[in-house]
Amino acid sequence: MVSKNQIKLISSLHQKKHRFANQLFFAEGVKVIQELLESNFELDHLYTTINDFETVQSSKRTLINEQELKKISALSTPNTCLAVFKMPSENKMINSGLILALDDIRDPGNLGTILRLCDWFGIKQIVCSKETVDIYNPKVVQATMGSITRVNVNYVDLKTFLNQTEMPVFGTFMDGDNIYQSDLPQDGIIIMGNEANGISAEIEKSVTSRLTIPRFGELQKTESLNVATATAIILSEFKRKS
Repeated sequence: MVSKNQIKLISSLHQKKHRFANQLFFAEGVKVIQELLESNFELDHLYTTINDFETVQSSKRTLINEQELKKISALSTPNTCLAVFKMPSENKMINSGLILALDDIRDPGNLGTILRLCDWFGIKQIVCSKETVDIYNPKVVQATMGSITRVNVNYVDLKTFLNQTEMPVFGTFMDGDNIYQSDLPQDGIIIMGNEANGISAEIEKSVTSRLTIPRFGELQKTESLNVATATAIILSEFKRKS
């Protein structure tokens, strides 16, 4: 059984300010929770409707019913389990290889998908602007499908970070050079911009190479690609040429 205080705490973790105040976040679903349990993330408590996760000590595991799960879940159709984890201390920045920089990404699904893409393509470091959605947002955690455990994410003043780097900085624009015809290095920073506005004017000043994904459609009326879709194409091309 889940207590009223536990329901209140978990419900509060839907909001960023309460996640950071308590240094806790939650994940839902067997796959995501299992990935987190097998990583360096520390479990606070697990709530499950079936008697699974037997390796978790009984003091940190509570059997609940479906109605109780609905009270704490962020999903419209809850899974069978929800686990609360402690936020780890931020990892030291990795300043080599390809680094993905996110300028004001607001959609949790996009950020979660981008984490999965970085995991897939072997990108170890993501640098997020302070305005980018919180990585511990429940929708982000869900969308990563466990990749949150394998990609280093740091939130920084993006302008300062880019001004201090000696690495080449790539930005994606409609008027950039064709990515399929460009020489792409193994080390560099790739900036992806906001869903509606692209890379901000302030961050654009730090870009040393402008790239574009050309449109091949006959009418060429599509204005832009979804940022996660564009990220997939760009990372694939950088890795193909590395």
